[in-house]
Amino acid sequence: MTTVAVLVDPSPARNPLAECVDADALSESEARALYAAMARDVCRAVEASGGELLVNYAPEAADGEASADDSSAAEDAARDLVTEGLSAPSDARFEVQVGSSHAARVGNTVTHLLEREGVQSAAVVEPTAAMLERRHVDSAAMKLRGSAVVLGPSSRGRVWYAAFREPIDFTDAFEPPALRTLTDRARDGGYEVDFVERLPLVERPADLAGFVAELGARQRAEKWVPPHTAAAVEDIGLGAVADDGDLRVVRD
Repeated sequence: MTTVAVLVDPSPARNPLAECVDADALSESEARALYAAMARDVCRAVEASGGELLVNYAPEAADGEASADDSSAAEDAARDLVTEGLSAPSDARFEVQVGSSHAARVGNTVTHLLEREGVQSAAVVEPTAAMLERRHVDSAAMKLRGSAVVLGPSSRGRVWYAAFREPIDFTDAFEPPALRTLTDRARDGGYEVDFVERLPLVERPADLAGFVAELGARQRAEKWVPPHTAAAVEDIGLGAVADDGDLRVVRD
């Protein structure tokens, strides 16, 4: 069984979709609502899979250090963020991230799970990978039987998923392009690398426009869509139109 850590940031002081806000694609409140919806759908997909869900939440302090009170508040915020999406909220495991950078926090989580807890494999998933389905998690678990590292590609060299049977050198391991950097670190460590299906990450204005277009197409074709995310997009009233060969977000 793979323990899958969903890397959520519940802090009201930070906005994971800040680039969309800066580009006026979303307001602050809309960005937070959309992020929460995506995190709920991603956590639900992991919960429904053959993996074990770990909600790995960022601390209040930006440097990764936190007091006991801060950690408690951050956990409460993480529970508020994702619980609505879970079928069995009481079974979900919540743990704070430790580290001063994204790579350090991922490395600490993965290494702790593999070496201290002795899990067979450990994975991290971005909560902005809203199109995640349980089959993606289960497919990755199958690939981990043959490869020590399995990565999920996204646009611009990013990764939506990274799983490990053995720790690698995580120092700056997510430097762009993260897909190549992580692959290099794994191969330098002597490990086989495999890849799972490409999925979009919704973090930037271009990501959002492409995602909204795909969501609308899937709805029109009567195919599966992430329910909380689709509802949030509808509530905000987002659409996507072509603009000189590019897509941009509009309000329906």
